[in-house]
Amino acid sequence: MNPGSKQPESAGLPAARQITDEELHEHPQADPLAPAAALPGIDVTAIDSPDAETARYALALGDDALILAQRLGELVSRAPELEEDVALANIGLDNLGQARALLQYAGRSDSRSEDELAYFRDEAEFTSSHLVEQPNGDFAEVIARLLLVALYQRELFGQLVNSTDPFLAAVAAKAIKEVRYHLEHAATWTIRLGDGTDESHDRMQAALASRWPYLDELFSNAPFEELIDRGVAVDIAARRGSFDSALAAVLEEAALERPEAPAAMARGRWGQHSQHLGYILAEMQVLGRAHPGATW
Repeated sequence: MNPGSKQPESAGLPAARQITDEELHEHPQADPLAPAAALPGIDVTAIDSPDAETARYALALGDDALILAQRLGELVSRAPELEEDVALANIGLDNLGQARALLQYAGRSDSRSEDELAYFRDEAEFTSSHLVEQPNGDFAEVIARLLLVALYQRELFGQLVNSTDPFLAAVAAKAIKEVRYHLEHAATWTIRLGDGTDESHDRMQAALASRWPYLDELFSNAPFEELIDRGVAVDIAARRGSFDSALAAVLEEAALERPEAPAAMARGRWGQHSQHLGYILAEMQVLGRAHPGATW
């Protein structure tokens, strides 16, 4: 949903006729393993399907990437300059690629395709975090979220490369290279805006404050403690100190202050979402639900 555009009357999914399982599987993808097939260093066809808990973890990481990609896609042709338009679109595509690989892997556990997981789940079945669901807002808010997410993903993927799950480790090995560029881009803009004019400084400070309440959810181990003990998932709570140090360095150079806003009650990992996710899904899923199995 583009900022300022008219909202649907209901945050629920668009009215669509009921589809059958036969219709969903009638038109299989031409290459059901792409882009997972392109992961470096492993033969994805030789990897077993994940157990239910590992699939839930892959789905959570994939949902974050998918919803962020959808938000960044809303900015195509709306960035403040052409070069930035291309940059944000490319960052969105990187996240979309991560989402596809993770959803493909998660779907192996119960024989669902990435399309089924992206387009035919209801709101409560998604496990995305509230931060990626927030509306884009102005450019400073776009950059503030990108900075926080990129710093978080650097901690996440930097550790996930050591996962005992070879598929997740391969996804992380590819994603960490992309995230380094995302972080460099976001940090550069944060410094330009924060250390720019009085107007840009104030708006960048306000943008950080608006995103800050949703940050703690990303660093909660609660949904995946059993997987952390098995070495599959990252002990992300233990990475908060490294995240805070890196953020402090960017904020100091940008002449910005660390926000002090309290954390929001965010439980996206348990299917309890912000009021924004329904609108995102209504737009993202409408074509797939109206024309299940369509190809072009």
